[in-house]
Amino acid sequence: MKEADTVEVTGVLVESAKAPNGIEIRLGELKILSEPAEPMPLPISKWKLNTSLEAKLNYRPISLRNIRERAKFRIQEGIVRGFRDFLYKEGFTEIHTPKIGAKSAEGGANLFRLEYFHRPAILQQSPQFYKQMMVGVFDRVFETAPVFRAEKHNTKRHLNEYTSLDFEMGYIDGFEDIMAMETGFLQYMIALLKKDYAEELRLLGVTLPNVDKIPTVRFDEAKEKVAEKYHRQIRNPYDLEPEEEALIGQYFKEEYDADFVFVTHYPSKKRPFYAMDDPADPTYTLSFDLLYQGLEITTGGQRIHDYNKLMEKIEKRGMESEGMEQYLSVFKHGMPPHGGLGIGLERLTMKLVGEDNVRETTLFPRDLSRLEP
Repeated sequence: MKEADTVEVTGVLVESAKAPNGIEIRLGELKILSEPAEPMPLPISKWKLNTSLEAKLNYRPISLRNIRERAKFRIQEGIVRGFRDFLYKEGFTEIHTPKIGAKSAEGGANLFRLEYFHRPAILQQSPQFYKQMMVGVFDRVFETAPVFRAEKHNTKRHLNEYTSLDFEMGYIDGFEDIMAMETGFLQYMIALLKKDYAEELRLLGVTLPNVDKIPTVRFDEAKEKVAEKYHRQIRNPYDLEPEEEALIGQYFKEEYDADFVFVTHYPSKKRPFYAMDDPADPTYTLSFDLLYQGLEITTGGQRIHDYNKLMEKIEKRGMESEGMEQYLSVFKHGMPPHGGLGIGLERLTMKLVGEDNVRETTLFPRDLSRLEP
């Protein structure tokens, strides 16, 4: 027999303390169903695949036969399953929205543009417009689907196509309701992983984070706290640099033993037009990011639900409403106060299993240099 032969075995099952799962097969008959045409390009039977990430990705379907490589994606399944099951329980309806569109909700330059039967079109950066429209139909909606960002980043945390876990909910009292819903999801998901994915967690040596209570800090306060504690000058008052996010994560681990922290009230100029400004200070928004050990894995917040206020914000920003008529028309016919979020699945998995490159927890990554396999 060769490595990677596909076989059919008949025999007698016998209890054995030494065997995996406590059972071994006393062989009766062995039939070879198929034989490999070439030797294995990777040592998949080893406990650790001591090979480069590049080699793992080039031979992705082969590298995933390794027991520990495969375990990462079982855990990723557990995250998605937790998200869906929890939201079904909370009265959400699952939706499926198009990924080809005429206009993006986020705007900006990082769009993949394509020709759609001789008309310009784009790949969606998020399902934002559609999920907001559907709040007017179902009140609470969610989607797990790909999103596309034409960012020319070549970092360990960026992908050009990733899976976003999105939800949007109506009749909220404030953006805190969105944060509470996400906290509930994380608690449900961690309990599910402990129960149904214990073997995968053991294989990877994963220590699950504590999600009993997630601390909250304002954006401006977070910047001041890390500047003071780590003697770091605030260079950009309107955004968080990756290094600052990492330090905020470090600060809350040291001070509160927290793995997660909600950073709230991001500046208006760094948030999309549909983000609701804080009535107490319109330079800030009723929005948040969730950082997990210093990495942003979620962006969310309350949206503007009043048509006139939405049009005012578009005008104030000097934006064109062309191509957004159908989205905007929904608000003419009454919308409840609502908000939502998007979670980067691959980033969340990466942090959970203790990897430092998002490609490790992406089945078939798409980045600046990779379109295959």
